[in-house]
Amino acid sequence: MRKIEPTLTKELARHIGSKPVGKAAPFLIKTYRQLIEQVAHLSYLNKDQLLFFRGQTQDFLNKAGVSTFYPSIYREDNLQQQEVTYRFEVLDQAARQLKDLFSKKKVDGYSDVSRKRYIQWSILQHYSVCQTPLLDFTHSIRVACSFAQDSDTKENVFVYVFGFPYITNRITINSEHDIVNVRLLSICPPDALRPYFQEGYLASTSDITDDYDSKPELDFNNRLIAKFSIPNTKQFWGQGLSKIPNSLLYPEKDQIEELCKSIQISIRTQLHPGNIGEFLTEWAKLEQALLQTAKVQEARPFSIREAIQRLLKAQILDNSQAFRMDELRKFRNILVHEPERIEPNVINEQLDKLRQLHKDLDWLFPWKKGDS
Repeated sequence: MRKIEPTLTKELARHIGSKPVGKAAPFLIKTYRQLIEQVAHLSYLNKDQLLFFRGQTQDFLNKAGVSTFYPSIYREDNLQQQEVTYRFEVLDQAARQLKDLFSKKKVDGYSDVSRKRYIQWSILQHYSVCQTPLLDFTHSIRVACSFAQDSDTKENVFVYVFGFPYITNRITINSEHDIVNVRLLSICPPDALRPYFQEGYLASTSDITDDYDSKPELDFNNRLIAKFSIPNTKQFWGQGLSKIPNSLLYPEKDQIEELCKSIQISIRTQLHPGNIGEFLTEWAKLEQALLQTAKVQEARPFSIREAIQRLLKAQILDNSQAFRMDELRKFRNILVHEPERIEPNVINEQLDKLRQLHKDLDWLFPWKKGDS
């Protein structure tokens, strides 16, 4: 995507100095009123950009110390081509299942879902079914701040301002800036409640592929205008305002969420029948929990190998657990990329080891409780 050069307020310009916005420290904001005032000035100064926001509990940095915002399908240092290809295979399988379920259950909007891949990907991304080339944004500052404050352990959290081309349709494709912007409120069926509460948008590069020349061109720090640090307190909001509760950001009785959960469970067994699918499904659950736990230790994206080492160093895992995980990680990579090397009986053995590791780590990963 095309990189923009934001116009900053004098206050922000003094703060970042000669550094790029992504490498400078976040600008500290004490109240919601102050944040609104900053955004108002940025909106006025950057007239050619439509501002969108993203709230995070942490400022994820790459190895150069720059804030990074990759869609999940491209995340991981030293990401191998064959791994990206596999992730797109999983995405394609999930999209097929989504189309079939929407059609079978006659969900409102199923004809659009069956024809437009951006709508399929948007639903899969917004309900965290699998990794996609899309990244979540919101047009609401309050929603972004509420997501940022979704942590009880962080003293300060982060809100980011991005500049996108103006949108003209439900799905706006801007070839000059190489950006696609999807307005979830216009393309999601009414039974999908979550996007309406979150005022959600999704964005990606326009020529989406698993074969790219330069990974940094996929990073949304190319569109970053400002990054702010806000206090994780009720006092931040001031009188008459408050964080949007999770019960509204993630409303219950969301029918589309239930459909997506069923896809998340079956996706890898559909792509790889039998024991291969079972192993990959169980590994995906463990990998998700490991990466989430590792993020608490350091504010930057992790590969699964780095996550294991980080948790070992923090003594959250012992040497035996870390060794077993790393061996299973290596097996998973061979199973996905070179399955012809694996004998069927070996898959059963490794699946048993993985299930035993899940049992050993029940105390660490509460997501496993009640999972069947």
